[in-house]
Amino acid sequence: MDNQVTNQYGHSLPSTNLVLQKTYRLLAWSFLPCILGAVAGMVFNPMAVLGGGWIGIVAVFAFFYGMVFVIEKNRYSNTGVVLLMIFTFGMGILLSGLLRVAGMYSNGAQLVAVAAAMTAGIFFTVSALARNPKFAINTNKLGSFLMAGVVVVMIAVIANLFLNLPMLSLTISGVFVFLSSLMIMWKTRVIVEGGEDSYISAALSIFIDIYNLFTSLLRLLLAFTGED
Repeated sequence: MDNQVTNQYGHSLPSTNLVLQKTYRLLAWSFLPCILGAVAGMVFNPMAVLGGGWIGIVAVFAFFYGMVFVIEKNRYSNTGVVLLMIFTFGMGILLSGLLRVAGMYSNGAQLVAVAAAMTAGIFFTVSALARNPKFAINTNKLGSFLMAGVVVVMIAVIANLFLNLPMLSLTISGVFVFLSSLMIMWKTRVIVEGGEDSYISAALSIFIDIYNLFTSLLRLLLAFTGED
């Protein structure tokens, strides 16, 4: 392979750049069904069918982890792309509940816009850092740290389902902002270094991080600057 530099994983740089480009392209498309899902959820409120309590919680967890599993099983085929679009549409429906809460505040629309702008700013900043070859980062150590952090925060999320403590909920949102930002940086760097060869899997991972980043920022903004 002429005029191509091979990285530590044995991948050529042009191939990793292609994965990153396809990831960003698919990621951009994935937000269209997410927006449609959010609009549909605002209009029809399909989550009301599930009701509150544990039935709704179990259904949400089943949808999330079930879809992630089947997408990963089809991470190299067009079926994975279709499943990702279905997943993001469903995540948009789940997002509609938070948007409905934001609509109860007089400045809710502005806070949604601010959260979106902050999310975009963080995404572009950490992505640029990850793509900069001069930026020193040990992906293995960072990955281990993030996995430990995710386990801890998920335990806190499950615990708060029982405790329902507002301050713990806000703390979890703050931690999600931090972890999601690092996750975007880590995943992008892994792609750049050739450690990820499926743009479908990469787009799924980054979409989830951006989703968590946006929802966490919006919850914090509503809690501290929301006006009744």
